[in-house]
Amino acid sequence: MTVKGTNKVYDKAVKESAEKTEKIKDMFENLGFERDKVKTLYFNVEAEFENFQISRTWKKRFKDYKYTHRTKIEFPVDNEMLGKVLYALSRSLIHPEFDIDYTVADPEKPKNQLLEKAIKDSMEKAQVLAKASGVKLGNILNIDYSWGEVDFVSRPMRTSMYASGVALPCVAVSTESYDIDIAPDDIDVSDTVTVVWSIE
Repeated sequence: MTVKGTNKVYDKAVKESAEKTEKIKDMFENLGFERDKVKTLYFNVEAEFENFQISRTWKKRFKDYKYTHRTKIEFPVDNEMLGKVLYALSRSLIHPEFDIDYTVADPEKPKNQLLEKAIKDSMEKAQVLAKASGVKLGNILNIDYSWGEVDFVSRPMRTSMYASGVALPCVAVSTESYDIDIAPDDIDVSDTVTVVWSIE
C-alpha cells in the first residue's frame, strides 16, 4: 500500500504521512492483524520545485514537500480475507494505492531447484556443442553464479483505482467484504549459471 501527498511545510508533510500510515495500521488491526505486521518498504520526503518566467528568463521556485510512504502486509492465500482487506481499502478516507502480490512461502526450495535445472541445462548444451565440435568435455574449471535475487512473485492486480474513485471490476459488495475470487498465476522465473569446462 502506498500513501502520497504534499504539504508546504516539511514537518507537516512528515506528520501527515505518519498519520495516514497509522490509519492503515488501525484498519488492519480492526481486521484482526497485529499492528507490527504492517512493514515499511520505502519512505521519502522531497522538495518539489516549479518553473516560472520573469521576462524571458526561466527560474525555479519551491512548490511543496512531497511524501511517499510504501508499506506491506503478508498473509496466506485467503480470498475471504482478501475481500475484507479490499473492502476496507476501498472505504478508507486516505485512498491508498495498492498492489496484490503472490509469492511462495519458502523460496529456498524453488531457488535450489532452479539452480539444479540451470546446471543440468548447461551440461546438456555443453555436451551437444562438444559433440558437434569433435571434442570431449573434461573437468569443470569454473562455475560462475551471480547470486542475484530471484523474484518469486505473481502480480494479478496493480492499481491506484481507489485514489481516482474507480471501483474494482467484477466484485460484489457484501456488508463488510468483497466477494472476490483471485487465483494466482504460475510464477515464471529464470536464472543464469555459467559453467566452464576443459576439453579433451
